[in-house]
This record gives sequence, C-alpha cells and structure tokens, in this order.
Amino acid sequence: MKKILVLFLFSVGCSLYAQQFSADMKKTDIMKVCDAVAKWQINHQKEVKHHPLDWTNGALYRGMTEWGKVSGNETCYDFVREIGEKYNWNMWDRVYHADDICVGQAFIEMYRKLGDKRMLQPVMERAYYVATHPSKAPLLKTDAVGTLERWSWADALFMAPPVYAALYTMTGDDVYLNYMNSEYKECVDSLYDEEYSLFYRDNKRIPMREKNGAKQFWGRGNGWVFAGLPLIIDNLPIDCDSRNYYIQLFVKMAEAVRKTQCEGGDWRTSLLDPDSYDMPENSCSAFMCYGIAWGLRNEYLAKRTYKPVLEKGWKSLVKAVHTDGKLGYIQPVGAAPKAAGRDATDVYGVGAFLLAGSELYKLIK
Repeated sequence: MKKILVLFLFSVGCSLYAQQFSADMKKTDIMKVCDAVAKWQINHQKEVKHHPLDWTNGALYRGMTEWGKVSGNETCYDFVREIGEKYNWNMWDRVYHADDICVGQAFIEMYRKLGDKRMLQPVMERAYYVATHPSKAPLLKTDAVGTLERWSWADALFMAPPVYAALYTMTGDDVYLNYMNSEYKECVDSLYDEEYSLFYRDNKRIPMREKNGAKQFWGRGNGWVFAGLPLIIDNLPIDCDSRNYYIQLFVKMAEAVRKTQCEGGDWRTSLLDPDSYDMPENSCSAFMCYGIAWGLRNEYLAKRTYKPVLEKGWKSLVKAVHTDGKLGYIQPVGAAPKAAGRDATDVYGVGAFLLAGSELYKLIK
C-alpha cells in the first residue's frame, strides 16, 4: 500500500512538470507558448513587488509590446497602455539613471502604434535633458555619482540606448545619437573583454574569479548587452554610419554566446563556470535566443552555425515553462552569478522570453 502511494505521488509530481508546450519551430507552437507566458504574467502582475516604472517592468513591457506587434495579441498592448495611462506615461524618478528610462522603450512603441503624443512627450523630455546636460562624473560603478549618472554597468546598455536610438530616428536630432554613441563606447571601453568578447558586469567585477579560476562574466549581464544591440540597430536608419559599430560588436559577441551555450541548450548564470551553477538561467538564455534569432533573420549570423544554437536554446526555454504558463529558472534581481530554481520567476525574464518568441516568430517562414 505504501509503495502504491509513493508511486501515485511521484506520478502526480511528474504531471505537474509535464511539458504542455511544443518547442517545434512552428508559428502555431510559438504563439501558443508565448500567449500562455504573457497571460500568466498579466494575471499575476498584481503580485509583482517592483514599482511599475522600474527597469524590471520596463523589460517586461518591451517584450509585451513586441509580442503584441508580431502576434496581434492586443491584450499585451492593453496591459502596457493601462500602466502608461495610470502613470501619465512618465519615466521613473532618477533623471540620469539608465534604469529609470527603460520604460520609455515600450512607451515609444505604444506611440508608434497609436500616435498619441502623450505617450512620447515624457520620454523625449527626459532623454533630451540628459543628452544636452551630460553628467561629468566618472563612468565607474565605484564612483558615488558615476554609479547613478553614467552607463557604468553592463545592464545599462539595454536599458537606455534603444530609447536614444529611437528618438534620433524619429526626430532627426543628432543630440540623441551623439550622446548614445559617446556613452555607449565609453562603457564598452571600460567593461568589454577583448579576449573573450564578453562584458564584465561593472568595474568592481573585473578582478573577480569564479570557483574554477575563470573570469566572472555574468550570464544575464551579457544577455542585457547582447539583446540590447538588436534594439539599437533596429532603431537606427539603414544609412546611419553608427550602425556598423553596433553590428560588429553584435557579431563578435554572438560567437562568444555560441561558445558558452551548455549541452542542454541553456546558458548558465556564470558563462565561464557553468558547472558551479548546474541549472539554466532563463533571463540570460532568453536574451541570448532573442539575439541569435535576430542575427539569423537579418543575415548577420551564418544559418549553418547558429540555427542549431537557436533550436537547442528555444527547446530549453520552452521546457522551463510550467503548464499554466509560468516561466521558471529566472535569477532574482542581482549583479553577479547566482542559481535559481524551476519555480523562480520575475518580470524581466518574461519580457526576454517574449522578445525571443517574437523574433523567432518573425524568423519562421
């Protein structure tokens, strides 16, 4: 009797983790899983502890607007619009902080869809002020002012630059482009490792080493940079000279991303010491899949080399989606490698997943 009970409980446990969604590279399958992930997050958003204008949610909203645009799922747009209206389409509080303009990416997309200037004005005013009054603090995370006012950490290269790229294209005002290029390149010069084509999270991490002696390249930190590059490039005109700089950096990073993928298709929270964190980190993995899918679709990456990487990566991501649409294995807010289990989720990981699904959906013929 006891043995039967154990077997029953085991079967129940297995059914809870049964994979409901297919990872086949078909539009119907991609739509099913992305709609489920988006719906789960929208239904559970009231449980999120982050401020609605925080960067965490900014990444979510960007994924929602992209998936809404690609799939026609108006619920995603409605979700972002309700939040924008509630906060009058404002940015968050810190004027110079890259995190606090991140929501502007989604609000710009809302403006592009609906043409309501109220959606654009606050982000334009914030970005214009910063670009015309640049901070003179050192671009160092260890500087008391530079840590807040400069793009002094890798994540910042996702949060703010796509806003400036979009506003340059929309207005034709060089002030946005010049500021973005200057700030971005200084951050690259500070944190990019030429040998590995990866980024340190910030200058405090440069001397750090993992348990296996490898340099500390944080998975999500590099995911932020890798995913931010397509958002910048897509927002720049084809004839813009600056595009080449970002494209070249993207291609270099893509090879490092390919090399650090694990056998199971995932990426770990520490890119050069995966064995110390023996589980996926899916905010990183989703950002990597998004970038690779974008690179394939735009023919910056060789299909023969990178298509298998994408297929394995997407399969690993879909495997982590619970039957109710919850996405697991997402590391909590942090600045360095740390493991996260199957039940760990957060909004930026969902945004990354929706970006990946959107780009994969566009890639499939």
